Amino acid sequence: MPDPATVDPAVLATLLARHGWIRRGGPAARYGRWTPPDDEPGTSLLVPADDGFDDAVELLTDAVTALSRSRTPSARSILLALAVPGDELRWHRDLPGPADTAPWDDAERLQRAARTMLAAGAKAGRTRAAYYGARLDGHAGEFLDRVLVVEQGAVDQGAALTAHTPAPEGRTAVTTLVRALEALRDAVDYRRVSGGPEAFENAVQAGVSRELVQSVEDLVRGTTGAGLAVAWSAAAGIPGGFGDRRITLDFSPGDLPALAEAADLLERLEPAVAVTVTGLVVRLKRADPGGPGSVRLRVLGGAEVRELKVRLPDPDYRLAAEAHLAGLPVRLSGRLEPRGGFRRLGRPHGLELLPGRADGDHEQLLKGLGDGDEQI
Repeated sequence: MPDPATVDPAVLATLLARHGWIRRGGPAARYGRWTPPDDEPGTSLLVPADDGFDDAVELLTDAVTALSRSRTPSARSILLALAVPGDELRWHRDLPGPADTAPWDDAERLQRAARTMLAAGAKAGRTRAAYYGARLDGHAGEFLDRVLVVEQGAVDQGAALTAHTPAPEGRTAVTTLVRALEALRDAVDYRRVSGGPEAFENAVQAGVSRELVQSVEDLVRGTTGAGLAVAWSAAAGIPGGFGDRRITLDFSPGDLPALAEAADLLERLEPAVAVTVTGLVVRLKRADPGGPGSVRLRVLGGAEVRELKVRLPDPDYRLAAEAHLAGLPVRLSGRLEPRGGFRRLGRPHGLELLPGRADGDHEQLLKGLGDGDEQI
């Protein structure tokens, strides 16, 4: 439950109005009396106009306590929004048949789609790409760690999931996600009307990626319709460029053929990337003692992936084994291949040991070499 002393009365009033509570009166300059939309008997909140009045904390304490005891469905959502300030994202899946007949794995599908969608938004907020694969997984993971799922379960004719993302510090990911979904919605409509796929390629600059498209596919498949609604943090305010318009983005099963086409197209669009990476050899494997072998690198720099697989000829494999035994990083060049999600380095060359490296990342990774025996 939020600390009443830290609750902003204006934020509470905004949340009450957003959830359909009705302001019944009271002097506008001093306080407002709010009742729930379902007219629950005995529930009435007296909310001060601001926190400058002597009785403001007392009134806010009474309001928060009343919300915690209320059986009104929106009361819990309001308390959570007060306790965890941030932008509110709500996904829904409309299912055929009654809610109690929903497949057992539908909540898991909804959570997976939402998580993938948020990760795609975080990556696109960092840099645009038609297909990310494993690139920027660390950046997306850090963002997801700060997202709190506050509500999920069955609703009338479907399932829903609500989450709060940090605001304003997490705004780039969310605003990018909203603009990308709007661009994807427009591109799908264009494809269905004109028959041309070029709008998907153009939408990459708005943040559309293969991962985003696949998250929408996952959200929609098996439903009669699905979508996302966004409510900006009352405390952080509306981000620039969005005005006060309501953010709702809906997709239907009729969009699935165009979405599948878009996912294939976007993966083909992304080229291999020439890189020079520095990393620690954490695993070696080969079948023939005198032949080529596979090496796994834990990346220190040069590529925005955590690990890479690379196949090396015998001389380079021996050098990689030497680096592994000595705990020294190596440097080599090659091409990050889209196939497999940019997890493999093709055309490797220029392998060299980097003795004497002692930066913080290197020391940390050396300590982690014994954490497990990775498999190629």
